Amino acid sequence: MQGFARDEYEPVRAAFAKNLAGGVDAGAAVCVTVDGETVVDLWGGYADAAGTSPWQRDTIVNVYSTTKTVTALTALLLADRGELDVDAPVARYWPEFAANGKDGVTVAHVMSHSAGLAGWQAPMRTEDLYDWDKATALLAAQGLDWEPGTACGYHGLTQGYLIGEVVRRITGRSLGTVLREELAGPLEADFHIGLPASEEPRVAALIPPPEGPPLDLVTTDLQARVATNPAPEVSEVNSRAWRAAEIPAAGGTGNARAVARLHTILANGGVTRGQRFMSEEGCRRALDVQIEGKDLVLGMNQRFGLGFAVGGPYMPNPNTLYWGGYGGSLTIVDLDARTTFCYVMNKMVGAVADLRGFGLAMAMWEATG
Repeated sequence: MQGFARDEYEPVRAAFAKNLAGGVDAGAAVCVTVDGETVVDLWGGYADAAGTSPWQRDTIVNVYSTTKTVTALTALLLADRGELDVDAPVARYWPEFAANGKDGVTVAHVMSHSAGLAGWQAPMRTEDLYDWDKATALLAAQGLDWEPGTACGYHGLTQGYLIGEVVRRITGRSLGTVLREELAGPLEADFHIGLPASEEPRVAALIPPPEGPPLDLVTTDLQARVATNPAPEVSEVNSRAWRAAEIPAAGGTGNARAVARLHTILANGGVTRGQRFMSEEGCRRALDVQIEGKDLVLGMNQRFGLGFAVGGPYMPNPNTLYWGGYGGSLTIVDLDARTTFCYVMNKMVGAVADLRGFGLAMAMWEATG
């Protein structure tokens, strides 16, 4: 284990060290910021399954759906500038999208997983995810699975293409490009949606869970379609093709430091590292609950704001944003405590009850009282 944790954050350091020593983690990183200042930045273990390549300070890894939080931040940035109206129909920016009764679907519906487009209806192969035009054209042409705004149903892969195409129509740039030029670049945050080939040597390989994804939870046709159409194998996610593509719901590559740093914008009223990126009001819009109730895909109660889950019984207060990725990554943004947290790893757990990241977050809360 390398890096640092301030003395008062010893519980985080101890919990992280225990995970590494006990083999709960193979390689991982955790970062915490308070008031924009880094108070925990730890990494350790190995970047490969064989345990021959140490996890370095600049090691990066695919974070699956933790990517969605960075995609949401990019959209919120445009909304704060007045370039994107989240309450407007998606078709205002993407006219073809209005087909098949989707003229009433708003950007907010998409950002809160309540748009009725949780999965593709046409057959999709993994390689189709690398074809932006095909993936978005199919979504524009298809009909709805439910009336928008009446329920949430986790848009596991589709959300990124939907938000990303709106961003592209507004700016003339891909979402990954906007992220790099407007956020990650200025903040020197090592996070990529569309990884350059030059960065490949630093990427940790994901280690798939031995038990696979929790398919026993798939009981409806909608759940099956979202889970399997397509169903990229972890070996595919480890490929150059996946990393190079822009998959804004699940294809982000970065480290804990980068995600925590990006979200300091939201945690600190729009100002971080001496720069104002957003207004405080624009940051707090992420907290506006759009939908809550039993998720049609995840099968459990959710409370979604604009791009994040909001509050809930396991969070320290109602003004906390969070989400995680398949396998174990997790990020939390506490707007009241002006705190960000991120945990990333390469050893995946398929079970829903993976407490590694949450355990580190609990250690952080213990440290801050």
